[in-house]
Amino acid sequence: MKNVTSVFWYALSICTAVVIWGVIGPDNLEKVSSQITGFISEKFGWYYLLIVMLMLTFCIYLIFSRFGKIKLGKEEDTPDFNLPTWFAMLFSAGMGMGMVFWTTAEPISHAFKSSPGAELGSDEAIKESLQYSFFHWGIHAWSVYALVALVLSYFKFHKGYPGLISSTLVPLFGERSMNGIAGKLVDTLAVVATVVGVAATLGFGSAQINEGLSFLFNTPSNYAFQLLILAVSTVLFIMSAWSGINKGIKYLSNINMGLGFLLLILLFIVGPTLYILNMFTNTLGGYITNFFHMSFRMAPLSEDHRTWINNWTIFYWAWWVSWSPFVGIFIARISRGRTIKEFMLGVLLVPSLVCFIFFAVFGVSALNLEQNGIAEISQYALETATFGVLQYYPLGTLMSFITIFVIAIFFITSADSATFVLGMLSTKGSLNPSSMVKIIWGLTLSAMAAIIVYFGGTQGLQNVLIIAALPFSIVIILMGVSFYQTARKELAAKKRSERKSQKKSYTIKG
Repeated sequence: MKNVTSVFWYALSICTAVVIWGVIGPDNLEKVSSQITGFISEKFGWYYLLIVMLMLTFCIYLIFSRFGKIKLGKEEDTPDFNLPTWFAMLFSAGMGMGMVFWTTAEPISHAFKSSPGAELGSDEAIKESLQYSFFHWGIHAWSVYALVALVLSYFKFHKGYPGLISSTLVPLFGERSMNGIAGKLVDTLAVVATVVGVAATLGFGSAQINEGLSFLFNTPSNYAFQLLILAVSTVLFIMSAWSGINKGIKYLSNINMGLGFLLLILLFIVGPTLYILNMFTNTLGGYITNFFHMSFRMAPLSEDHRTWINNWTIFYWAWWVSWSPFVGIFIARISRGRTIKEFMLGVLLVPSLVCFIFFAVFGVSALNLEQNGIAEISQYALETATFGVLQYYPLGTLMSFITIFVIAIFFITSADSATFVLGMLSTKGSLNPSSMVKIIWGLTLSAMAAIIVYFGGTQGLQNVLIIAALPFSIVIILMGVSFYQTARKELAAKKRSERKSQKKSYTIKG
């Protein structure tokens, strides 16, 4: 295959080894990986809280700093996509199908199954449930994606470097090092994190679609039907990948955001409208007021509260870091032509606000049912929680049907985006990797998902992803340092050039 690098084969070998482990000993894979992830959460929880807050602080600093005017591209470059399409593609790649389920499942869990601190089922627990959902899916998550995407976009489009993670570290370690073993290790880590994360998501996503169809239409709920869903989805996302980023992902993202907001508006109208508005306003205030408390909360004197933080906040922070190579590269690819200020404002604020709105509408609609004793949504499995909520409101069948479509398109766009990113990483950073390379990665992802789901190793794969997040968090820190040093030198050189030009002009006039 043309331009395929050794990173492709290294990553493929590692992923194959993990899959074989999951096939031969799924319980052993889950046990070992769970022990490691538990150790990381316990010993490095403080590190994740500090490092993610540092990333967010740096992103906000860039908005108001002199770096904000730097364009992610050449001076004559204009954005490849209009704002609505850009936002739709950001959201589809960054959150995907997880949003459809966690918008109901997470607030319900925090309020009625495992509270951050308040008594289960109390008014305080209900308020905290939505507040911590905002916290976990808000600007902290998007700051991780934004930093990785910014650095990649800057070095690729503004400086002309290859679109690889390793290329962003050349100013720190030199071309020789980043073109050698060290650089290949960094890029291989990015590929492995992407493959494992997307394969686990595809496996989980096919199960979600299967359960949704079974819940609605009594279709079979078994591995064979799940495999059929995976096969159909694979054909669709490969067709989308073949058509290219300017067609497949662009159109699907716009369609999905349209359907998502249609679903949102319908539930807002038929659901507890006033309660949703009141809870959204109250939660937004609580989120802003308790922002720093939640950001640094470790609960060192309470084992129960610390366990909750490990299971939720630390897990999420590691999860966003582990997904940042995939999402970051994709966001970088679609953001050429925008200034750093525009980029940061768009990536941090718009998707976060959309997440808040979705959590308010779906989460409050679910909380309302359990609070009033209408239904015990907390007893539903994650795969069916959203459908369980919708059936208790008018137009429930229609909304459930739309939900199936939204999940399916999120499924396809996530896989489509992943094949593009993997194609870039394994072809020297090419902005247009060959269709054959993308198809091979697409088939590899689906095959991994099918095998792991059959042998019950999905949780083990997710644990492997969390483990990969720890070393990659160090890579992100180095990327930020590399960008800052390079951009500062660029602006200093530009300022010196302007001074010389002014001095020369003054001398001529004199």
